[in-house]
Amino acid sequence: MKKTDEQVEDLLSRRRLLSILVATSATYLIGGSQGLAQTAPTARSLCIVRPEQTEGPYFLDERLHRSDIRSDPASNQMTPGVPLTIAFQVKRLKAGHCQPLPDAQVDIWHCDARGVYSDVQDPAFDTTGQKFLRGYQLTDAQGTAQFHTIYPGWYPIRTVHIHVKIRTAPAIGKRYEFTSQMYFPDDLTEHVHKAFPYSSNGRRRVRNHHDFIFRDGGDRLMLQPSETNDGYTATFPIALLIS
Repeated sequence: MKKTDEQVEDLLSRRRLLSILVATSATYLIGGSQGLAQTAPTARSLCIVRPEQTEGPYFLDERLHRSDIRSDPASNQMTPGVPLTIAFQVKRLKAGHCQPLPDAQVDIWHCDARGVYSDVQDPAFDTTGQKFLRGYQLTDAQGTAQFHTIYPGWYPIRTVHIHVKIRTAPAIGKRYEFTSQMYFPDDLTEHVHKAFPYSSNGRRRVRNHHDFIFRDGGDRLMLQPSETNDGYTATFPIALLIS
């Protein structure tokens, strides 16, 4: 049976065990080239396990519990850029059962429109003490955590991305940590980056499939933003294989 684009996108990381995708009305069994789909479930109902990727050099456990990560807490200055809302739908996959995962800590961090990260020393910038575009949320009873941020810019050698780290609460039996990165369609990035302040950083040098980290499962870590009145919104369903 020929797989749809949605099924292919949900294939699991080579770093994980043989995958099982569980839906409310359909079950996907992925093994080699086999695939079974009885209906076309929505993204909200799917239990999607995604590949882990490197944390990168700029993670800081700032303990910034907030939904809107655009400002610098010290100055309350807002980071300029196109608004982006991301809703994480976090689930737990265990023994073939998929359930919402409450009280999981979801951290995200990324660069601004000029390719600058906060609170780090880099050969190209020093933002020590600033904490823009960093923060965490705890998932609610439905496993949802939402962030308000901006569409990221780019910096040398990387395609456009957002970092994510999910850590479980001790209540589930043991701590579990998942770290990865999320990506954007190249065409959308080209469109967004034509405008100021992104345009002040020049034309980006690396697209998705030229990125050495994206090549390791990045096609299964794609966001598909929808346009809103003033920016974009996206949903990122993800399931954690927790024993």
